[in-house]
Amino acid sequence: MSGCSNYQLLSLAVVLLLLLVAIDASSQNQSTKADKMKSAVFLSPKFVLKPGSVSNKDYYNIDFPKGHIAIKDFHAEVVDEAGDPVPLYETYLHHWVIVKYYQRKSDEFNHSDIISKGNSGLCDGVLNQHFGLGSETRKTASYVPDPYGIEIGNPLDVPEGYEERWFLNAHAIDTRGVEDRFGCIECRCNLYNVTKDEDGRPIEPDYLGGLKCCYDETRCRLEKGFKGSKKGFYLKYTVKYVDWDDSIVPVNVYILDVTDSWKKPENSTAVAKHKCQIEYSVESCSAAAAHAHGCTHTKKKSFSFPVGGDVIYGVAHQHKASLGSTLHGEDGRVICSSYPIYGKGKGPGNEAGYVVGMSTCYPKPGSIKIREGETVTLVTNYSSVKMHTGVMGLFYLMVAETSPKANSVLHYTEGRGTESVKVHKVVGASAVFGVGLLVVATVFCLNKKRREEGYESIVI
Repeated sequence: MSGCSNYQLLSLAVVLLLLLVAIDASSQNQSTKADKMKSAVFLSPKFVLKPGSVSNKDYYNIDFPKGHIAIKDFHAEVVDEAGDPVPLYETYLHHWVIVKYYQRKSDEFNHSDIISKGNSGLCDGVLNQHFGLGSETRKTASYVPDPYGIEIGNPLDVPEGYEERWFLNAHAIDTRGVEDRFGCIECRCNLYNVTKDEDGRPIEPDYLGGLKCCYDETRCRLEKGFKGSKKGFYLKYTVKYVDWDDSIVPVNVYILDVTDSWKKPENSTAVAKHKCQIEYSVESCSAAAAHAHGCTHTKKKSFSFPVGGDVIYGVAHQHKASLGSTLHGEDGRVICSSYPIYGKGKGPGNEAGYVVGMSTCYPKPGSIKIREGETVTLVTNYSSVKMHTGVMGLFYLMVAETSPKANSVLHYTEGRGTESVKVHKVVGASAVFGVGLLVVATVFCLNKKRREEGYESIVI
């Protein structure tokens, strides 16, 4: 047969066309997702601090996106009145938490009209925030990968006569001019000169530091003679979200606490309580212990996980001197390990000596599962070269109880959107290969035909 048949050339052209359609559809799919993403930036009510002072205030009905939506990302930081980020060595962000609640529709605010609607557990009555971090907030990823989202604003979930609202607690410590900056952020009781907690109850003699000593309006000891002016601050928070639709897979937020007193009940029908202490102290190690095995304080706690599902996200919350946390499954497998990122400079987000971020886990969907009732173990490590007070060992998890639909687009690698970039590269490379193949085939057929008809070959 002379040359190449029209059928062969047509077949190659069809293959090329299909590849081009595939990459175009992939590009349109990603651009459509980007077009649907919305972003809103809010400021908390202003709080005022003077050197050494503490603000630990609650704010109800804060600004928040409305409607039936899926939260995709949440970021917060302390800014001054000019809107500029404030470094941790001036104003230390101990923590911020945001909690959903339902408020009875009324012109007046009454606590009795509130129904708290916190996260999915595990602690009873505390640590019920959907979003919240501390000093590490600037460099800790918190985005929810596709096709997942934190569902809020579903009208079917709101009790009749109520509306969905949001609560903020922000705890900040002004450390300008203080005698012991790191002692202040660990809330050492002797530096705050307090003997009673904020409810007027005596503080136990063996309680050396923690939240009981650095409550709202307390003040950490200043260097003698230091004077400084009052300053106004805000918690600036950015929420990214999309409108809810059936293609989104809901995730539930869980917070595990290494201080939880939970114990597996002997009676299978009994319900064990999760009494979480939130904080604890780390004693300094002895010289002998330091020489033998180093100065690492390890605390462990096991829990029975209430549901089964895919782990979508994990991150620890720890304080200064932290060495990282790991959550293990019942068989000893690692579900997620999260390690501190310490600053090395002066600018906001890189303050030397402070925990400015925590590493996160974004497993490939379906690769890390927790069974309903599975016993998981949280291991939290701190350096014990020195004593530390008011430290925390929390672990945030996002778990999806249902799996994505077969046609869902997944982004499961560590970087944002890197999986979609890989898909684009694969499809794009395939398209380029297809074009090259078609060109080579066409040139081959033309050369063959010309040789058969007595013409010289075309030189390319």
